[in-house]
Amino acid sequence: MKGKMCPVNQRHCVEQKEFFHSREKSDVRFVCINVLNDFRKKFRLWLHWLFKITKKPFNRQKILLLTTNTSLYQNKRLIKKCVWLLPNELSLLILTIMIEIKNIHKSFDGRVILAGINGQFTPGSTSLIIGGSGTGKSVLLKCMIGIVKPEEGQVLYNGRDFHHASDEVRKEIRREMGVLFQGGALFDSKTVLQNVRFPLDMLTDMSEKEKIERAEFCLQRVGLENAGKRMPSEISGGMKKRVGIARAIVMNPKYLFCDEPNSGLDPLTSVKIDDLIKEITEEFNITTVVITHDMSSVMGIGESIMFLYKGYKLWEGNKHSILHSDVAELNEFLFSSKLLQDLRKP
Repeated sequence: MKGKMCPVNQRHCVEQKEFFHSREKSDVRFVCINVLNDFRKKFRLWLHWLFKITKKPFNRQKILLLTTNTSLYQNKRLIKKCVWLLPNELSLLILTIMIEIKNIHKSFDGRVILAGINGQFTPGSTSLIIGGSGTGKSVLLKCMIGIVKPEEGQVLYNGRDFHHASDEVRKEIRREMGVLFQGGALFDSKTVLQNVRFPLDMLTDMSEKEKIERAEFCLQRVGLENAGKRMPSEISGGMKKRVGIARAIVMNPKYLFCDEPNSGLDPLTSVKIDDLIKEITEEFNITTVVITHDMSSVMGIGESIMFLYKGYKLWEGNKHSILHSDVAELNEFLFSSKLLQDLRKP
């Protein structure tokens, strides 16, 4: 390979190098590669570049492919060709990044709300964004779904830059989203079934029969197959959340966003809603992002967790590592109650 440039851009060179060196002390070394569409021709160049920046042999290391190329993730033949190019000592892990946020900045009236937030969200897993009130969680969600435009940064959906895309591309991405609003946001004048099929009425040309069948299927999936004719005023808070989930998945979305799904629910119902979100995420291989401050959600479904504090991302990990964090602000947030403080004592 000629020169010092890697197959990806210069900015990624720095990011990938930092990603690698931050994990050098672990037993298994992960090397991050941003796979582009023409990966077969460039894969050997990536390996050469990685060896060059790390100056270490590849023995007993794993290559972690972080890719927005869904064809690579889904096409087994391409994966086999990719594996064939690797030395025998290497194994290959493939992780598709469906949503990526890069350097998101947002402020209102001179007050900084988000300051350089970065993150990646993968399909089939539930990612949580946590933090206290006023830390920027909801604003970040609004930036991701297009309600608010960040002053700087990118929101990438399968490699498509949402805020800098054409109107046609933005409409296409929005059709791939499902949103569960904090209060359910159901129409009081419509039945449960009519609420669920509302996105189909607005965004598709499906027949009446097809819309009803799809709406009924989604209600059945959330355990409300007998509630279609009821009005929102006739069902409980937990049932309203389930209707909201059914409506969010009725368009068969790739991306699911949940804003405080457990708000106002009792502990038992909260756990059931969490379990339902996790089941649907895994069943339909959806990329799910949940905004929450509920600790039961964190410990129950927190496969990937991002902690925000005063507009900054201070910590990122999962439900297994969060209890052992040395970030003071995170520990203050987690162990705010005396019960949790007592449980943490050795």
